[in-house]
Amino acid sequence: MKVRRGFVEVDEGQVHYREAGTPAPGEAPLVLLHASPGSSKTLEPLLRVLGRTRHVLAPDTLGNGDSAAPADAPLDVPYFAEAHRRALDALGIERFDLYGTHTGANIACELAIRHPARVRSLILDGIGLYDEEEQSELLSCYLPRVSIDHDGRQLHQVWSFVRDAYLFWPWYRKDAAHRRPGGLPDADTLHDKVVEVLKAARTFHMPYRAALAYDKKARLPLVRVPTLVACAADDMLFEYLEGVLALMPNAERATHRGIGSVEAAHETAAAFERFLAGTVASA
Repeated sequence: MKVRRGFVEVDEGQVHYREAGTPAPGEAPLVLLHASPGSSKTLEPLLRVLGRTRHVLAPDTLGNGDSAAPADAPLDVPYFAEAHRRALDALGIERFDLYGTHTGANIACELAIRHPARVRSLILDGIGLYDEEEQSELLSCYLPRVSIDHDGRQLHQVWSFVRDAYLFWPWYRKDAAHRRPGGLPDADTLHDKVVEVLKAARTFHMPYRAALAYDKKARLPLVRVPTLVACAADDMLFEYLEGVLALMPNAERATHRGIGSVEAAHETAAAFERFLAGTVASA
């Protein structure tokens, strides 16, 4: 399944998106919102698999990938949610299913709260639920400000940041106690993600900071659309899964294998497709 690319105009400039599958009259597309600090490039495995049977669209959040920088406005999750809504308006998409992972899950949550008549169903795939101390530390330490200079230090800084985030959680605590079990992805995957972050070196921290500051304990219970709360078993946010479910007692639950291999991506996509098919059947 080929992944196509395009742009759509919003007030801030252009929003870049990837898509797969064929739009069908009367069918709601599936919108995928990516994690930080990358772009919709990281969702290409899902686009390829899910696009076999439906139209799937994945925009780059403002300040990420090839999308424009955010406006000079309060840069909170509601702002980024409304930015995605405006991009979907410009694409002529009214009603849709919605998936978000990590930062994208925060934005998807808010989009579903604000526009329940437009979001037919919601998949939250990996979402943190930090206590006050954790949140304060992450806001203070997690987001490096990239220094761009003639020596090219930004190249090493971004490479190290992206690499270390695969190895440690959080990435700046580089000891055995904080080592992640999965190790590094293949070199091509790491390179591709670094390139996406470098494109947005000046702005990638903006939606990331908004997600870390988002009051999920207050907002998650306000979701009223059919929801699947999911997480890969090796995701560093897996420890928060049960806490999220406790705030959303009517949500369904799924643990999956992620999208790090073709086989895993097919299994994970199948779990999402079963949920989406069930929400359509019960509508």
